[in-house]
Amino acid sequence: MVESDARNFPFGTLVTAMVTPFAADGSMDLEAAAQLAIKLVDDGCDGLVISGTTGETSTLEDDEKEVLFRAIVEAVGGRAKVIAGSGSNHTSHSVEMSKRAERAGVDGLLAVTPYYNKPSQAGIQAHMEAIADATSLPVMMYDIPGRAGVSIATETLIRLADHPRIRALKDAKADFAGTTRVLANTDLDVYAGDDGLTLPWMAAGAVGLVSVSAHVATKKFRALVDAAAAGDFATARARHFELDPIVRAVMTHIQGAVSAKLILQWQGILSNSVVRLPLVEPGEAEIASIKADLAEAGMEFQP
Repeated sequence: MVESDARNFPFGTLVTAMVTPFAADGSMDLEAAAQLAIKLVDDGCDGLVISGTTGETSTLEDDEKEVLFRAIVEAVGGRAKVIAGSGSNHTSHSVEMSKRAERAGVDGLLAVTPYYNKPSQAGIQAHMEAIADATSLPVMMYDIPGRAGVSIATETLIRLADHPRIRALKDAKADFAGTTRVLANTDLDVYAGDDGLTLPWMAAGAVGLVSVSAHVATKKFRALVDAAAAGDFATARARHFELDPIVRAVMTHIQGAVSAKLILQWQGILSNSVVRLPLVEPGEAEIASIKADLAEAGMEFQP
């Protein structure tokens, strides 16, 4: 890990959107969560998103989220940035969860585009500003139209960048031209929101990524991010190719939280791969596809 990264960037550079471990009965397993956070940081993450999409935020209760924030701050606070997924499609609820996250001691907030409501760009801007106004914490906007049903327009992102606490953008819409304008016209720290696009985004000026696949290949992603940040694109390209089958395994066959938990169980890091409905564990065909991709990357697991 590059020691200056966490100091230079308020959200770090290699940020894992961490799964939320559950016990066999579906209850939250705080001890497993803390141990996973420690391992991820030991292996090179300088930031963790807690209760984001991959953390199954939509099926966590508010009190569970606050307890989880506190547990991860206690486990790795001071060693990595702890970023609370506090956003939702309900602005006042997002504001309240942001305040609770601040009280829990987190370092920053991840605010997703309001989903399902399909607000106008004026509504999206007002929503983001309300979250940013609610606490003293830096905010990373999360633009993911595939889940939200609406994107944050480039012009809206540029306007939001004027807010002193809106500091970063997680881009998960693969609009290279639009986000190039954001990079050129704002001081936002941009993060790849698609694991497989880390290299091109960093070549254009992004500072890192918010990743799901980094759960199972943290050191390889650390090497990619560090090489790209240093301008060593020959090394970065080699790491990009090595990671391609791993990214496919995690991100293309079933929802990322499901595949990440399954592989973490195979690696002996989690004791189970329990998810909460409406997510379900993968079927035999999906498991076979995941294993085939991992085998291509040299990661073999017994049946």
